Amino acid sequence: MPMPTPVLRQEHRQHQALTPRLQQAVRLLQLSSLDFAQEVRDALGRNPFLEPDEAQDEPSSAPEADASSTHAADPQPTEASPPSVADTSSAEDPALGADAWDPNPWSASTTPRSPRHDGDVSTIDLMAADEGLRPHLHRQINTRPLSDRDRTLVGCVIESLDDDGYLRTDLSELAALCELEPAVDMAEMNMALKLVQSLEPVGVGARSVAECLLLQLPEIEDEALRALTAEIIEGHMDKLAQHDVAALARRLVREPAEIEAACDRIRRLNPRPGWQLGSADIRYITPDVVVRKIKDQWVAALNPAIMPKVRLNQRYAELFRQHRDGRHGELAAHLQEARWTMRNVEQRFSTILSVAQAILNRQRQFLEHGPLAMKPMALREIADEVGLHESTVSRVTNNKYMATPAGVFELKFFFSRPMPTANGGACSATAIRGVIKDMLDAEDPVQPLSDAEIARRLARQGLTVARRTVTKYRQLMKIPAVEQRRRVG
Repeated sequence: MPMPTPVLRQEHRQHQALTPRLQQAVRLLQLSSLDFAQEVRDALGRNPFLEPDEAQDEPSSAPEADASSTHAADPQPTEASPPSVADTSSAEDPALGADAWDPNPWSASTTPRSPRHDGDVSTIDLMAADEGLRPHLHRQINTRPLSDRDRTLVGCVIESLDDDGYLRTDLSELAALCELEPAVDMAEMNMALKLVQSLEPVGVGARSVAECLLLQLPEIEDEALRALTAEIIEGHMDKLAQHDVAALARRLVREPAEIEAACDRIRRLNPRPGWQLGSADIRYITPDVVVRKIKDQWVAALNPAIMPKVRLNQRYAELFRQHRDGRHGELAAHLQEARWTMRNVEQRFSTILSVAQAILNRQRQFLEHGPLAMKPMALREIADEVGLHESTVSRVTNNKYMATPAGVFELKFFFSRPMPTANGGACSATAIRGVIKDMLDAEDPVQPLSDAEIARRLARQGLTVARRTVTKYRQLMKIPAVEQRRRVG
Protein backbone atom coordinates (compact mmCIF):
# COMPACT_ATOMS: atom_id res chain seq x y z
CA MET A 1 0.00 0.00 0.00
CA PRO A 2 1.56 3.33 -1.04
CA MET A 3 2.39 5.87 1.65
CA PRO A 4 0.16 9.01 1.64
CA THR A 5 1.80 12.04 0.13
CA PRO A 6 2.11 15.04 2.50
CA VAL A 7 0.03 18.00 1.39
CA LEU A 8 0.64 21.61 2.40
CA ARG A 9 -2.41 23.85 2.73
CA GLN A 10 -2.72 27.50 3.61
CA GLU A 11 -5.67 28.65 5.67
CA HIS A 12 -6.69 32.19 6.58
CA ARG A 13 -8.05 32.51 10.10
CA GLN A 14 -8.92 35.54 12.16
CA HIS A 15 -8.62 35.73 15.93
CA GLN A 16 -8.65 38.54 18.42
CA ALA A 17 -5.59 39.23 20.53
CA LEU A 18 -5.39 41.94 23.11
CA THR A 19 -2.52 44.33 22.60
CA PRO A 20 -0.41 45.20 25.66
CA ARG A 21 -2.18 48.56 25.91
CA LEU A 22 -5.63 46.93 25.90
CA GLN A 23 -4.49 44.37 28.43
CA GLN A 24 -3.38 47.20 30.70
CA ALA A 25 -6.69 49.03 30.16
CA VAL A 26 -8.72 45.95 31.06
CA ARG A 27 -6.64 45.32 34.18
CA LEU A 28 -6.95 48.94 35.37
CA LEU A 29 -10.68 48.97 34.71
CA GLN A 30 -11.44 46.13 37.10
CA LEU A 31 -9.40 47.55 40.00
CA SER A 32 -11.10 49.20 42.95
CA SER A 33 -10.43 52.92 43.47
CA LEU A 34 -7.98 52.09 46.28
CA ASP A 35 -6.02 49.57 44.19
CA PHE A 36 -6.13 51.87 41.18
CA ALA A 37 -4.69 54.76 43.21
CA GLN A 38 -1.85 52.49 44.35
CA GLU A 39 -1.23 51.43 40.76
CA VAL A 40 -0.92 55.07 39.68
CA ARG A 41 1.43 55.84 42.58
CA ASP A 42 3.63 52.91 41.58
CA ALA A 43 3.75 54.14 37.98
CA LEU A 44 4.54 57.65 39.19
CA GLY A 45 7.48 56.34 41.21
CA ARG A 46 9.11 54.32 38.44
CA ASN A 47 8.35 56.34 35.31
CA PRO A 48 10.34 59.56 34.76
CA PHE A 49 7.79 60.83 32.23
CA LEU A 50 4.98 60.94 34.81
CA GLU A 51 4.77 63.69 37.42
CA PRO A 52 2.32 64.79 40.13
CA ASP A 53 -0.35 67.19 38.90
CA GLU A 54 0.00 70.02 41.41
CA ALA A 55 -2.98 71.86 39.95
CA GLN A 56 -5.31 69.15 41.25
CA ASP A 57 -4.12 69.73 44.82
CA GLU A 58 -5.76 73.17 44.95
CA PRO A 59 -8.91 73.47 47.06
CA SER A 60 -12.02 72.57 45.13
CA SER A 61 -15.35 74.35 45.10
CA ALA A 62 -17.98 73.64 47.70
CA PRO A 63 -20.01 71.07 45.70
CA GLU A 64 -16.86 69.17 44.78
CA ALA A 65 -15.66 69.23 48.38
CA ASP A 66 -18.90 67.60 49.42
CA ALA A 67 -18.49 64.97 46.76
CA SER A 68 -15.02 63.95 47.85
CA SER A 69 -16.06 62.97 51.34
CA THR A 70 -15.56 59.43 52.47
CA HIS A 71 -18.69 57.49 53.34
CA ALA A 72 -19.49 54.73 55.76
CA ALA A 73 -23.03 53.41 55.55
CA ASP A 74 -25.09 50.38 56.41
CA PRO A 75 -24.41 47.58 53.94
CA GLN A 76 -27.13 47.06 51.37
CA PRO A 77 -27.83 43.45 50.41
CA THR A 78 -27.37 42.53 46.77
CA GLU A 79 -28.05 39.44 44.73
CA ALA A 80 -24.35 38.78 44.15
CA SER A 81 -22.60 40.33 47.11
CA PRO A 82 -23.51 43.14 49.51
CA PRO A 83 -21.37 46.25 49.52
CA SER A 84 -19.59 46.05 52.80
CA VAL A 85 -19.33 49.76 53.49
CA ALA A 86 -18.32 49.75 57.10
CA ASP A 87 -16.80 46.34 57.76
CA THR A 88 -14.72 45.85 60.88
CA SER A 89 -11.55 43.86 60.55
CA SER A 90 -12.32 41.66 63.56
CA ALA A 91 -14.45 38.75 62.40
CA GLU A 92 -17.23 37.40 64.59
CA ASP A 93 -15.92 34.70 66.88
CA PRO A 94 -18.50 31.87 66.99
CA ALA A 95 -17.35 31.06 70.51
CA LEU A 96 -18.54 34.46 71.69
CA GLY A 97 -22.17 33.85 70.74
CA ALA A 98 -22.48 37.52 69.83
CA ASP A 99 -25.99 37.09 68.39
CA ALA A 100 -27.36 36.49 71.89
CA TRP A 101 -26.92 40.14 72.89
CA ASP A 102 -26.10 43.51 71.47
CA PRO A 103 -22.49 44.60 72.22
CA ASN A 104 -22.06 48.31 72.62
CA PRO A 105 -18.49 49.11 71.55
CA TRP A 106 -17.32 52.60 72.37
CA SER A 107 -15.77 54.64 69.60
CA ALA A 108 -13.18 57.22 70.65
CA SER A 109 -12.39 60.45 68.91
CA THR A 110 -9.74 60.28 66.22
CA THR A 111 -9.27 64.02 65.69
CA PRO A 112 -5.62 64.65 64.86
CA ARG A 113 -3.68 67.09 66.94
CA SER A 114 -1.70 69.86 65.32
CA PRO A 115 1.44 71.22 67.01
CA ARG A 116 1.25 74.73 68.40
CA HIS A 117 4.23 76.99 68.83
CA ASP A 118 2.66 79.98 70.60
CA GLY A 119 2.42 78.34 74.01
CA ASP A 120 -1.38 78.38 73.97
CA VAL A 121 -3.50 75.30 74.60
CA SER A 122 -6.34 74.76 72.14
CA THR A 123 -9.58 72.90 72.71
CA ILE A 124 -8.26 70.05 70.59
CA ASP A 125 -5.22 69.74 72.85
CA LEU A 126 -7.55 69.18 75.79
CA MET A 127 -9.48 66.38 74.09
CA ALA A 128 -8.88 62.83 75.31
CA ALA A 129 -6.53 60.92 73.06
CA ASP A 130 -7.22 57.34 72.01
CA GLU A 131 -5.87 54.90 74.59
CA GLY A 132 -5.41 51.23 73.91
CA LEU A 133 -6.61 48.51 76.25
CA ARG A 134 -3.22 47.47 77.58
CA PRO A 135 -1.91 51.00 78.33
CA HIS A 136 -5.23 51.70 80.06
CA LEU A 137 -4.82 48.63 82.29
CA HIS A 138 -1.15 49.34 83.02
CA ARG A 139 -2.04 52.86 84.10
CA GLN A 140 -4.53 51.49 86.64
CA ILE A 141 -2.06 48.91 87.95
CA ASN A 142 0.59 51.58 88.45
CA THR A 143 -1.61 53.13 91.13
CA ARG A 144 -1.76 49.88 93.13
CA PRO A 145 0.79 49.17 95.92
CA LEU A 146 2.29 45.98 94.45
CA SER A 147 5.67 44.33 94.80
CA ASP A 148 7.93 44.12 91.78
CA ARG A 149 7.20 40.40 91.49
CA ASP A 150 3.43 40.88 91.58
CA ARG A 151 3.65 43.77 89.14
CA THR A 152 5.58 41.56 86.72
CA LEU A 153 2.96 38.81 86.91
CA VAL A 154 0.08 41.22 86.43
CA GLY A 155 1.89 42.84 83.51
CA CYS A 156 2.36 39.41 81.93
CA VAL A 157 -1.40 38.79 82.13
CA ILE A 158 -2.22 42.21 80.70
CA GLU A 159 0.14 41.78 77.75
CA SER A 160 -1.45 38.39 76.99
CA LEU A 161 -4.97 39.78 76.56
CA ASP A 162 -6.42 39.93 73.06
CA ASP A 163 -8.19 42.96 71.60
CA ASP A 164 -11.54 41.72 72.93
CA GLY A 165 -10.12 41.80 76.46
CA TYR A 166 -9.98 38.00 76.85
CA LEU A 167 -7.14 35.86 78.19
CA ARG A 168 -6.80 33.04 75.67
CA THR A 169 -3.49 31.69 77.03
CA ASP A 170 -3.41 29.15 79.85
CA LEU A 171 -2.08 30.50 83.15
CA SER A 172 0.47 27.68 83.38
CA GLU A 173 2.02 28.84 80.09
CA LEU A 174 2.21 32.41 81.37
CA ALA A 175 3.88 31.24 84.57
CA ALA A 176 6.60 29.53 82.54
CA LEU A 177 7.13 32.68 80.48
CA CYS A 178 7.76 34.86 83.53
CA GLU A 179 11.07 33.07 84.39
CA LEU A 180 11.18 34.38 87.95
CA GLU A 181 13.07 33.01 90.92
CA PRO A 182 11.64 31.27 92.85
CA ALA A 183 9.40 29.69 90.23
CA VAL A 184 5.91 31.10 89.90
CA ASP A 185 3.13 28.89 91.23
CA MET A 186 -0.50 28.81 90.10
CA ALA A 187 -1.73 30.57 93.24
CA GLU A 188 0.30 33.63 92.27
CA MET A 189 -0.95 33.52 88.70
CA ASN A 190 -4.58 33.28 89.84
CA MET A 191 -3.99 36.24 92.14
CA ALA A 192 -2.56 38.24 89.22
CA LEU A 193 -5.56 37.32 87.07
CA LYS A 194 -8.00 38.39 89.80
CA LEU A 195 -6.23 41.75 89.99
CA VAL A 196 -6.61 42.24 86.24
CA GLN A 197 -10.27 41.25 86.42
CA SER A 198 -10.84 43.94 89.05
CA LEU A 199 -9.81 46.67 86.61
CA GLU A 200 -11.88 48.75 84.23
CA PRO A 201 -13.50 47.99 81.83
CA VAL A 202 -15.57 45.48 83.79
CA GLY A 203 -15.29 41.99 82.33
CA VAL A 204 -11.70 42.29 81.15
CA GLY A 205 -9.40 39.31 81.75
CA ALA A 206 -12.14 36.70 81.31
CA ARG A 207 -11.30 33.32 79.83
CA SER A 208 -14.74 32.68 78.37
CA VAL A 209 -17.89 34.55 77.45
CA ALA A 210 -19.67 33.18 80.51
CA GLU A 211 -16.90 34.40 82.83
CA CYS A 212 -16.90 37.80 81.12
CA LEU A 213 -20.63 38.21 81.69
CA LEU A 214 -20.45 36.94 85.27
CA LEU A 215 -17.80 39.56 86.06
CA GLN A 216 -20.30 42.23 85.01
CA LEU A 217 -23.24 40.97 87.11
CA PRO A 218 -22.42 43.11 90.20
CA GLU A 219 -23.68 46.04 88.10
CA ILE A 220 -27.23 44.59 88.39
CA GLU A 221 -28.79 46.16 91.47
CA ASP A 222 -31.84 43.87 91.71
CA GLU A 223 -30.63 40.88 93.73
CA ALA A 224 -33.27 38.47 92.42
CA LEU A 225 -32.62 39.46 88.81
CA ARG A 226 -28.87 39.16 89.39
CA ALA A 227 -29.28 35.63 90.76
CA LEU A 228 -31.46 34.54 87.83
CA THR A 229 -29.05 35.96 85.21
CA ALA A 230 -26.16 34.20 86.93
CA GLU A 231 -28.06 30.90 86.82
CA ILE A 232 -28.76 31.31 83.11
CA ILE A 233 -25.17 32.25 82.27
CA GLU A 234 -23.60 29.46 84.34
CA GLY A 235 -25.72 26.60 83.08
CA HIS A 236 -27.77 27.49 80.02
CA MET A 237 -25.65 29.48 77.57
CA ASP A 238 -26.89 27.31 74.68
CA LYS A 239 -30.52 28.27 75.20
CA LEU A 240 -29.53 31.88 75.86
CA ALA A 241 -27.78 32.07 72.47
CA GLN A 242 -30.90 30.59 70.80
CA HIS A 243 -33.16 32.93 72.78
CA ASP A 244 -35.28 29.92 73.67
CA VAL A 245 -37.33 31.51 76.44
CA ALA A 246 -39.77 28.62 76.68
CA ALA A 247 -37.01 26.04 77.23
CA LEU A 248 -35.30 28.24 79.83
CA ALA A 249 -38.58 28.72 81.67
CA ARG A 250 -39.12 24.95 81.82
CA ARG A 251 -35.56 24.21 82.95
CA LEU A 252 -35.49 26.87 85.64
CA VAL A 253 -39.16 26.54 86.64
CA ARG A 254 -39.76 30.24 86.16
CA GLU A 255 -42.36 32.38 84.45
CA PRO A 256 -41.52 33.24 80.82
CA ALA A 257 -41.76 36.94 81.66
CA GLU A 258 -39.01 36.54 84.29
CA ILE A 259 -36.78 34.74 81.81
CA GLU A 260 -37.42 37.41 79.18
CA ALA A 261 -36.42 40.16 81.64
CA ALA A 262 -33.23 38.31 82.56
CA CYS A 263 -32.31 37.74 78.91
CA ASP A 264 -32.90 41.40 78.10
CA ARG A 265 -30.60 42.39 80.95
CA ILE A 266 -27.90 39.99 79.78
CA ARG A 267 -28.04 41.50 76.31
CA ARG A 268 -27.09 44.84 77.79
CA LEU A 269 -23.82 43.37 79.08
CA ASN A 270 -20.72 43.71 76.93
CA PRO A 271 -19.18 40.42 75.71
CA ARG A 272 -16.17 42.31 74.30
CA PRO A 273 -15.03 44.78 76.97
CA GLY A 274 -11.73 45.40 75.18
CA TRP A 275 -13.58 47.20 72.40
CA GLN A 276 -14.30 50.08 74.76
CA LEU A 277 -10.62 51.12 74.55
CA GLY A 278 -9.35 52.08 71.14
CA SER A 279 -11.57 52.39 68.11
CA ALA A 280 -12.23 49.39 65.88
CA ASP A 281 -10.43 49.13 62.55
CA ILE A 282 -13.16 50.33 60.18
CA ARG A 283 -12.61 50.34 56.47
CA TYR A 284 -14.28 53.31 54.84
CA ILE A 285 -15.22 53.47 51.20
CA THR A 286 -14.61 56.47 49.00
CA PRO A 287 -17.32 56.43 46.31
CA ASP A 288 -16.25 56.56 42.69
CA VAL A 289 -19.39 58.41 41.60
CA VAL A 290 -21.52 61.02 43.35
CA VAL A 291 -25.19 61.43 42.39
CA ARG A 292 -27.21 64.64 42.63
CA LYS A 293 -30.65 65.65 41.48
CA ILE A 294 -30.42 68.71 39.25
CA LYS A 295 -33.64 70.15 37.81
CA ASP A 296 -35.57 66.89 38.26
CA GLN A 297 -32.77 64.91 36.64
CA TRP A 298 -30.44 62.49 38.41
CA VAL A 299 -26.89 63.27 37.33
CA ALA A 300 -23.74 61.25 38.02
CA ALA A 301 -20.37 62.96 38.48
CA LEU A 302 -16.94 61.53 39.19
CA ASN A 303 -15.72 61.98 42.73
CA PRO A 304 -12.66 64.28 42.63
CA ALA A 305 -11.18 62.34 45.57
CA ILE A 306 -10.53 59.29 43.37
CA MET A 307 -9.08 61.17 40.40
CA PRO A 308 -5.34 60.47 40.09
CA LYS A 309 -3.11 63.51 40.53
CA VAL A 310 -0.70 62.61 37.75
CA ARG A 311 0.14 63.98 34.32
CA LEU A 312 2.62 63.50 31.50
CA ASN A 313 5.79 65.57 31.89
CA GLN A 314 5.68 67.35 28.55
CA ARG A 315 9.11 68.93 28.98
CA TYR A 316 10.85 65.58 29.44
CA ALA A 317 8.84 64.08 26.59
CA GLU A 318 9.86 66.90 24.23
CA LEU A 319 13.55 66.69 25.24
CA PHE A 320 13.50 62.96 24.62
CA ARG A 321 11.88 63.44 21.20
CA GLN A 322 14.58 65.93 20.18
CA HIS A 323 17.53 63.76 21.29
CA ARG A 324 16.17 60.29 20.71
CA ASP A 325 18.51 57.63 19.34
CA GLY A 326 18.94 53.87 19.50
CA ARG A 327 20.70 53.97 22.84
CA HIS A 328 17.56 55.15 24.66
CA GLY A 329 15.39 52.09 24.26
CA GLU A 330 14.49 51.93 27.95
CA LEU A 331 13.42 55.57 28.00
CA ALA A 332 11.31 55.00 24.89
CA ALA A 333 9.52 52.17 26.72
CA HIS A 334 8.92 54.45 29.71
CA LEU A 335 7.45 57.14 27.47
CA GLN A 336 5.17 54.62 25.79
CA GLU A 337 4.02 53.32 29.16
CA ALA A 338 3.37 56.87 30.39
CA ARG A 339 1.22 57.67 27.37
CA TRP A 340 -0.70 54.41 27.77
CA THR A 341 -1.24 55.12 31.44
CA MET A 342 -2.71 58.56 30.77
CA ARG A 343 -5.02 57.26 28.04
CA ASN A 344 -6.12 54.31 30.16
CA VAL A 345 -6.80 56.55 33.13
CA GLU A 346 -9.02 58.74 30.98
CA GLN A 347 -10.76 55.71 29.48
CA ARG A 348 -11.34 54.14 32.92
CA PHE A 349 -13.15 57.14 34.35
CA SER A 350 -15.06 57.85 31.16
CA THR A 351 -16.37 54.25 31.20
CA ILE A 352 -17.27 54.33 34.91
CA LEU A 353 -19.19 57.58 34.44
CA SER A 354 -21.12 56.40 31.39
CA VAL A 355 -22.11 53.13 33.08
CA ALA A 356 -23.16 54.94 36.26
CA GLN A 357 -25.32 57.40 34.32
CA ALA A 358 -26.95 54.55 32.39
CA ILE A 359 -27.79 52.86 35.69
CA LEU A 360 -29.31 56.08 37.02
CA ASN A 361 -31.45 56.48 33.93
CA ARG A 362 -33.01 53.07 34.53
CA GLN A 363 -33.19 53.08 38.33
CA ARG A 364 -34.29 56.64 39.09
CA GLN A 365 -37.49 55.31 40.71
CA PHE A 366 -35.35 53.53 43.31
CA LEU A 367 -33.69 56.81 44.29
CA GLU A 368 -37.04 58.59 44.56
CA HIS A 369 -39.22 55.89 46.14
CA GLY A 370 -36.90 53.33 47.75
CA PRO A 371 -36.20 49.59 47.33
CA LEU A 372 -39.80 48.72 46.42
CA ALA A 373 -39.36 50.66 43.18
CA MET A 374 -36.18 48.84 42.08
CA LYS A 375 -36.52 47.42 38.56
CA PRO A 376 -35.01 44.12 37.38
CA MET A 377 -31.93 44.90 35.34
CA ALA A 378 -29.30 42.79 33.58
CA LEU A 379 -25.77 43.59 32.50
CA ARG A 380 -26.83 43.22 28.87
CA GLU A 381 -29.20 46.22 29.11
CA ILE A 382 -26.47 48.59 30.26
CA ALA A 383 -23.94 47.07 27.85
CA ASP A 384 -26.26 47.74 24.91
CA GLU A 385 -26.98 51.30 26.05
CA VAL A 386 -23.34 52.39 26.46
CA GLY A 387 -21.94 50.26 23.61
CA LEU A 388 -19.74 47.98 25.70
CA HIS A 389 -19.38 44.23 26.13
CA GLU A 390 -21.13 42.60 29.09
CA SER A 391 -17.78 41.55 30.55
CA THR A 392 -16.63 45.18 30.50
CA VAL A 393 -19.75 46.31 32.35
CA SER A 394 -19.15 43.54 34.88
CA ARG A 395 -15.62 44.83 35.49
CA VAL A 396 -16.85 48.40 35.82
CA THR A 397 -19.52 47.55 38.39
CA ASN A 398 -17.24 45.41 40.54
CA ASN A 399 -15.77 47.25 43.56
CA LYS A 400 -17.04 50.61 42.30
CA TYR A 401 -19.37 52.60 44.53
CA MET A 402 -21.99 55.28 44.02
CA ALA A 403 -22.92 57.86 46.68
CA THR A 404 -26.61 58.80 46.51
CA PRO A 405 -29.03 60.62 48.84
CA ALA A 406 -30.35 57.14 49.74
CA GLY A 407 -26.91 55.81 50.75
CA VAL A 408 -23.71 54.40 49.28
CA PHE A 409 -24.15 51.40 46.98
CA GLU A 410 -21.90 49.19 44.94
CA LEU A 411 -22.78 49.59 41.26
CA LYS A 412 -23.65 45.91 40.98
CA PHE A 413 -26.31 46.45 43.70
CA PHE A 414 -28.58 47.91 41.02
CA PHE A 415 -28.57 44.67 39.01
CA SER A 416 -30.96 41.87 39.93
CA ARG A 417 -32.70 39.09 38.10
CA PRO A 418 -36.45 39.37 37.45
CA MET A 419 -38.81 37.50 39.78
CA PRO A 420 -42.15 36.48 38.21
CA THR A 421 -45.41 37.90 39.52
CA ALA A 422 -48.90 36.44 39.39
CA ASN A 423 -50.06 38.86 36.68
CA GLY A 424 -47.26 37.80 34.34
CA GLY A 425 -44.99 40.73 35.09
CA ALA A 426 -41.60 40.81 36.80
CA CYS A 427 -40.27 42.26 40.04
CA SER A 428 -36.68 42.73 41.16
CA ALA A 429 -35.20 40.74 44.02
CA THR A 430 -34.34 44.02 45.75
CA ALA A 431 -37.99 45.06 45.72
CA ILE A 432 -39.01 41.71 47.21
CA ARG A 433 -36.44 42.13 49.96
CA GLY A 434 -37.97 45.52 50.64
CA VAL A 435 -41.43 43.96 51.00
CA ILE A 436 -40.03 41.31 53.37
CA LYS A 437 -38.28 43.99 55.42
CA ASP A 438 -41.54 45.95 55.76
CA MET A 439 -43.33 42.80 56.91
CA LEU A 440 -40.71 42.04 59.54
CA ASP A 441 -40.65 45.64 60.78
CA ALA A 442 -44.42 45.51 61.33
CA GLU A 443 -44.62 42.01 62.83
CA ASP A 444 -45.92 41.26 66.31
CA PRO A 445 -42.87 40.50 68.52
CA VAL A 446 -44.96 38.01 70.52
CA GLN A 447 -45.95 36.15 67.33
CA PRO A 448 -43.23 36.90 64.76
CA LEU A 449 -43.54 35.76 61.17
CA SER A 450 -41.93 32.52 60.07
CA ASP A 451 -40.27 32.30 56.65
CA ALA A 452 -43.12 30.07 55.45
CA GLU A 453 -45.72 32.62 56.57
CA ILE A 454 -43.81 35.40 54.80
CA ALA A 455 -43.78 33.32 51.61
CA ARG A 456 -47.57 32.83 51.92
CA ARG A 457 -48.15 36.56 52.41
CA LEU A 458 -45.97 37.35 49.40
CA ALA A 459 -48.03 34.91 47.34
CA ARG A 460 -51.24 36.72 48.35
CA GLN A 461 -49.62 39.90 46.99
CA GLY A 462 -48.90 38.17 43.68
CA LEU A 463 -45.21 37.52 44.35
CA THR A 464 -44.15 33.90 43.89
CA VAL A 465 -41.21 33.37 46.25
CA ALA A 466 -40.12 30.04 47.69
CA ARG A 467 -39.67 29.67 51.45
CA ARG A 468 -35.93 28.95 51.04
CA THR A 469 -35.59 32.16 49.02
CA VAL A 470 -37.26 34.09 51.84
CA THR A 471 -34.76 32.52 54.24
CA LYS A 472 -31.86 33.57 52.02
CA TYR A 473 -33.11 37.16 51.78
CA ARG A 474 -33.72 37.34 55.53
CA GLN A 475 -30.18 36.14 56.21
CA LEU A 476 -28.79 38.68 53.72
CA MET A 477 -30.52 41.39 55.74
CA LYS A 478 -28.98 39.88 58.92
CA ILE A 479 -32.36 39.34 60.55
CA PRO A 480 -32.49 36.44 63.09
CA ALA A 481 -34.78 33.44 62.69
CA VAL A 482 -38.32 33.48 64.05
CA GLU A 483 -37.47 31.81 67.37
CA GLN A 484 -34.78 34.34 68.12
CA ARG A 485 -37.14 37.25 67.38
CA ARG A 486 -39.98 35.95 69.54
CA ARG A 487 -40.67 37.92 72.73
CA VAL A 488 -42.85 36.89 75.64
CA GLY A 489 -45.96 39.02 76.09
